[in-house]
Amino acid sequence: MKKTSTPSTARRSSTLSRRKFIASGVKAGLAAAIFPAIVPASVFGKYAPSNRINVGAIGTGRISRIHDLPGIWKYDQARIIAVCDLDSNRVEAAKTLINDYYTKKNGKPYDGVQGYHDHQELLLNKDIDAVVISTPDHWHALTAMHAVRAGKDVYLQKPASLTIAEGRIMADTVKASGRIFQIGSQQRSSSQFRYAAELVRNGRIGELKTVYVGLPGDPSGDVEPQMPVPTNLNYDAWLGSTPLVYYTEKRVHPQVGFDRPGWLRCEQFGAGMITGWGAHHIDSAHWGMDTEYTGPVEVWGHADFPTKGLWDVHGIFRTEAMYANGVKMVVSNELPNGIKFEGTKGWIFVTRGDYRVTASDPVPDAQGVKPLDASDPAIIRSEIGPNEIHLYVSDDQHGNWLDCIASRKAPITNAEIAHWACSACLIHHIAMKLNRKVYWDPAAEKFKNDDEANRMLSRPQRAPYLVV
Repeated sequence: MKKTSTPSTARRSSTLSRRKFIASGVKAGLAAAIFPAIVPASVFGKYAPSNRINVGAIGTGRISRIHDLPGIWKYDQARIIAVCDLDSNRVEAAKTLINDYYTKKNGKPYDGVQGYHDHQELLLNKDIDAVVISTPDHWHALTAMHAVRAGKDVYLQKPASLTIAEGRIMADTVKASGRIFQIGSQQRSSSQFRYAAELVRNGRIGELKTVYVGLPGDPSGDVEPQMPVPTNLNYDAWLGSTPLVYYTEKRVHPQVGFDRPGWLRCEQFGAGMITGWGAHHIDSAHWGMDTEYTGPVEVWGHADFPTKGLWDVHGIFRTEAMYANGVKMVVSNELPNGIKFEGTKGWIFVTRGDYRVTASDPVPDAQGVKPLDASDPAIIRSEIGPNEIHLYVSDDQHGNWLDCIASRKAPITNAEIAHWACSACLIHHIAMKLNRKVYWDPAAEKFKNDDEANRMLSRPQRAPYLVV
């Protein structure tokens, strides 16, 4: 992820027949994800290199290994051909992981993955059609911008950006590029979240009044000693645009294994759970509220922040927001994990249930918590009529991205939606930090008459890793 000159790689041309061939393959892959079957080892034979979507993986840590790479390699029409990480040990581990997978799937030895230590060098590879970005949060926006400028389609882990200002630049850059962009807000591809949003938007609970969003929290930590930078890690580039601070392992990621990394609990690199899980739940809430392309107009709240130690993201918190349509949103780690839509005629609660992406994901403490519940079972049994609101249907976030690469249609969670969801989370975070009410102008994407809050829309950036 080291900053170099921006590649001028032209968008790779492809024929209409190639696109149709890939599109049909993606749809078949989606069906296979829903109805698993044993795939013959010879299946790769029908996908000549010119008929596949070649993918490069940028960032190869925990979320990449257990979620993004498996989410892509299960589709036969995609092939992961390159990996990049600022930790050379992780580059080699990712190459082994992917080569071993394809070896097992093909039934013969495979060694077709190329490794990189600078993502801009990977982007110069003209054989790569698209990239999946699974870096720490503070690298999301810049890496995505570099990728679309290099003519690559992008799947980006959430949240979209470190700051609201970065998110706007990123979303505008994606729009100007014409590339296919998908944010990793996979709840959009979970049927219960879509159905909950459809029920709310079709008035099954009457007029929507309040949305309750329950998020997990993060503990504080101890003071950690300065340590020598491992020779396998490009630490300066890893810090990116953020300030230069001493290395300690718990600030970055484990040098042995792929457990939850410490950077998730450092405000230098993100905002904590308000964006970590908030990017999922607030996006899903926006879907039901019909506010995907706007944000709140007032936000207030408070949070406990550690007063010592390395980990300094928020702990216990509660924030509240008002939207221009009169709906109130309450966000807190003391609410059940999920989203509760409350209207004049009842309520709907939606959650992931016992589904986990990572081992640290929270699941309901109470037994029998339903992924979709309501004040009256008849609400859930309700069918959405042909003349009512029907939302975008996707059964798999990675598969939808691949389908859209082939068809060039908009994916279920585009860059603009990603930016608005992340912005809402960051507005809540700013209200936490200021411990007072803030007034937001969604059209201008600025706070009203509040210089202190507006200074928090961006952060000083360290050259040469500038988001511009």
